[in-house]
Amino acid sequence: GGGNAVDHMVRESIEGVQFISVNTDAQALRKSSVSTVIQIGGDITKGLGAGANPQVGRDSALEDRQAIKKELEGSDMVFIAAGMGGGTGTGAAPIIAEIAKELGILTVAVVTKPFSFEGKKRMAFAEQGIEELSKHVDSLITIPNEKLLKVLGRGITLLDAFAKANDVLKNAVQGIAELITRPGMINVDFADVRTVMSEMGHAMMGSGMASGDDRAEE
Repeated sequence: GGGNAVDHMVRESIEGVQFISVNTDAQALRKSSVSTVIQIGGDITKGLGAGANPQVGRDSALEDRQAIKKELEGSDMVFIAAGMGGGTGTGAAPIIAEIAKELGILTVAVVTKPFSFEGKKRMAFAEQGIEELSKHVDSLITIPNEKLLKVLGRGITLLDAFAKANDVLKNAVQGIAELITRPGMINVDFADVRTVMSEMGHAMMGSGMASGDDRAEE
């Protein structure tokens, strides 16, 4: 889910990004390598997670709306990384996006859709969550794990498949964030990124690697 993806981003270190982990599961937050954590829905879930119920995730985010708002205030841009289909990510992500947009923050969501083996119910929850999330973000990048599986090949282990999904989430956030924070061949400032990504809707990202004299053209 999103928590594991954020832990992966912290380990890989992305320049100029501060990380916040938001969860209903107190145990997952205790294990997190993120310095700023927000446990949501303590009264509702008693720290035991959302039980794969998006309504519980949503209610939990609403319960701790002020704590989320306090951490987001003053940000120029917010990335929301979530695994859609479960309880917390599916239900809470749209509320977090709504708070960020109310604060006038450029808000980009990078989310995964479940593998088909995770079941039809989880996929249906994911579709509903993505639809709700799209109403509250400037740009939404969706990573379908099932398509990832086709690229990686059927021989891949379950752990490797989830690790690769985390890597793709990390690359999406890093690709956009470091456009602003790191000098490159074409220097882009935050105003440029805001112009391109605000009110954009569903977005696609591509990346490529090349070497040699004509590598930029290739």
